[in-house]
Amino acid sequence: MNIPPKAPQPAALDTQNHLILPPEILQEFGAQPGDELSLRVTPEGILLRPPLSQLRKVYVEPTSRCNFACRTCIRNAWGEPPGVMAQETFRHVLATLEAFSPRPAVFLGGFGEPLTHPDIVRMVGDASRAASRVELITNGALLGEQLARGLIEAGLDTLWVSLDGASPDSFVDVRQSEAFGEILQNISRYREIYRQTRGGTADIGAVFVAMKRNIDELPKLLNMSSKVGIGRYMVTNILPYTPEMCEEVLYHRAIERVAWQASPWHPHVNMPEIDLSQNTHEALFHAWATRPGVMFKRHDRCPFIEQRSISISWDGYASPCLALLHSHESYLFDKKRNVTRWRIDNVNETPLAEIWHLPEYRAFRERVEQFDFSPCTYCASCEMAEANQEDCFGNTFPACGGCLWAQGVIQCP
Repeated sequence: MNIPPKAPQPAALDTQNHLILPPEILQEFGAQPGDELSLRVTPEGILLRPPLSQLRKVYVEPTSRCNFACRTCIRNAWGEPPGVMAQETFRHVLATLEAFSPRPAVFLGGFGEPLTHPDIVRMVGDASRAASRVELITNGALLGEQLARGLIEAGLDTLWVSLDGASPDSFVDVRQSEAFGEILQNISRYREIYRQTRGGTADIGAVFVAMKRNIDELPKLLNMSSKVGIGRYMVTNILPYTPEMCEEVLYHRAIERVAWQASPWHPHVNMPEIDLSQNTHEALFHAWATRPGVMFKRHDRCPFIEQRSISISWDGYASPCLALLHSHESYLFDKKRNVTRWRIDNVNETPLAEIWHLPEYRAFRERVEQFDFSPCTYCASCEMAEANQEDCFGNTFPACGGCLWAQGVIQCP
């Protein structure tokens, strides 16, 4: 759930070389005797994940409508009509969460602005009673005092705000909106209302879409954290939906992904793979100088499968990830790529718990966990890379070799 790393936990080997995990770790995993956990050896050590059978996170798209017209948005190359999730559909999403142990988290986001949904406060309240925790991402423009208070009182655990600049001019350039100052005030007020009503410090994160036109704003944005209450950052690259946006990418020669955790007094910064180039050198140097961290490669690992998540579109269709939630066009190194959505099933017709355990879906998760797909993100030399229908390794739809999420280039909270 993109929570900053915790302190190391003790573990031990018994006389038969069986790994003994602390009870609190087993409880957090929801692990039972006989469960098969996922183990991966990384440059940092052993990475242990819950069984593939566990659902840990549900991305819910309250709406595909938005009050902004960002130059980076999928709507610039999207023909789908906008829609709003019905309350009945949302009830179907939450209805079977209690069938999972531990209960999954709910993340309210997707390809629209959640705060434009007329019942968003009610949705947060319903989710907080059914899920282990509730997160929401917003552009922040509609986060007025009444709505902020409603979200906090409804039980929102984590607020993510999309901020693609650290000045009014850069924000206008990317977001096509002059609401930058108002958004910062909204974040500060949210923090204060949280302190007054729930006590403690609000969990607020910022998402920054890095590109050539705004990468120099990154150090400034990090330095704003203490002023407005942002505790962590997630930096992602731009996924170009138009030919014009191809000129903005920063990952042709991507360096290793970086996760910064300088000290408890600095915000956690989650970086994508990004070029160290003329465009990025100065910004990254200044950012690293104040928040040194650890570099490690992150290739061929689907973040959605690794966190055991599922995505639900506003009309109730379940997909394995946000990338397959809607059909769309994007560009992979200047080549147009057609991504076809995968509708596994609809929660209005089949309970979510049943969808999660469908044999076809389980087999897909196992395939992606192994990630034996062709390296389209590095090769992209044949026509198969222009869609997600099949690849040269013999994988059929959906083929994930051209997915930039799996290469650590694109990130989502």
